[in-house]
Amino acid sequence: MRDEDTACRRNELEHRVGTPYGAPPPWHAGCTRGAALMRIAQVAPLYESVPPAGYGGTERIVAYLTEALVAMGHDVTLYASGDSCTPARLVPACPRALRLDDGCRDRLVHHWVLLDMLAQDHHSYDVIHFHVDYLHFLLSRQLQLPQLTTLHGRLDLPELVPLYDRFPDMPVVSISMAQRRPLPRARWVGSVPHGLPLDMLQPGEGAGEYFAFLGRISPEKRVDRAIEIAVALGVPLRIAAKVDPVDEVYHRQNIAPLLEHPLVTHVGEISDAQKSKFLGDATALLFPIDWPEPFGLAMIEAMACGTPVVAFDHGSVREVIDEGETGFIVDDLPSAIVAARRASRLDRQRVRATFERRFSSMRMAEDYVALYERVVASRPLDDGPLPPPRAPQLLPRAVTGGASA
Repeated sequence: MRDEDTACRRNELEHRVGTPYGAPPPWHAGCTRGAALMRIAQVAPLYESVPPAGYGGTERIVAYLTEALVAMGHDVTLYASGDSCTPARLVPACPRALRLDDGCRDRLVHHWVLLDMLAQDHHSYDVIHFHVDYLHFLLSRQLQLPQLTTLHGRLDLPELVPLYDRFPDMPVVSISMAQRRPLPRARWVGSVPHGLPLDMLQPGEGAGEYFAFLGRISPEKRVDRAIEIAVALGVPLRIAAKVDPVDEVYHRQNIAPLLEHPLVTHVGEISDAQKSKFLGDATALLFPIDWPEPFGLAMIEAMACGTPVVAFDHGSVREVIDEGETGFIVDDLPSAIVAARRASRLDRQRVRATFERRFSSMRMAEDYVALYERVVASRPLDDGPLPPPRAPQLLPRAVTGGASA
């Protein structure tokens, strides 16, 4: 990352939390919920900085949660890449975000270094909040760490079932109720929807008269649907999205030709500082997903800008969008075209007000603090009785030396 980019992100952070970068955080007399102050470790993935320079939903949420916990008065330590910017105490597990480090060929190595650091430091914390999926499960069990894990990704992968059957003692938190469906036997202890700082994104009037697409160009995000909707209505579409290496062939073969249409503009990745204008000037955000979306951060980013959302009915969408108030939920392309035509009629002030009521980072932090309190008090962290472990299912042995069926 360039030095000027890091400096810009530090300035944004100072403006948001009101504390000079590197200065002691502004500890208050107590949390807004009246809870006792805690020593909390936040453990982020190392693929992106916290917050990320561009796209990166998990790391962005870790940043907002950490800032809110610091503002509440907690003593917070963040384990993340060394180019992260935070009002908390930063413990770098690698010099820079691994996705942007061309010299790093084995990204898992740095995560094992991270776990070893936690193995040495864990006595310093009342609670450890992991955001690295199941990577720490064995360590947490062996050391009996006071911890919980937020699962940020998709869970509809069959190989996850035997894993969670082997670790029924690991407390996990969902980011939507829909996310839980593939793993009902996991030890769910709560569901905490994402939140954003209320002053991070400013509402706009939709003056640009275009549709927006924000996120990744990948098969499950279906930017091709967004293009089809915009072209059908004769409305410009602006696409702010990254292309991961795994999706480069898909982009080149399926999406790049569509970007040649005169109504379509691909602006690449954008920063948080650019989102207010990008989303605020848009008539609507098109969210034409084709997968079980765990949450969909772009939806509440649009709502923060007062911009309605037209979203396909998958995953968490019904938990985020209020039909006819903050957007429209659709089942197919024809209904999406109709909804996109109607989006400009929605009250943008009401969209923003709903965001403030439901999706602030302080509400998110208070929800997590309630779970942390249960960890510290050693109370049972269960939504219900713990199911008995299921017998492991043996996978078929690989066949070598012949053609597969």
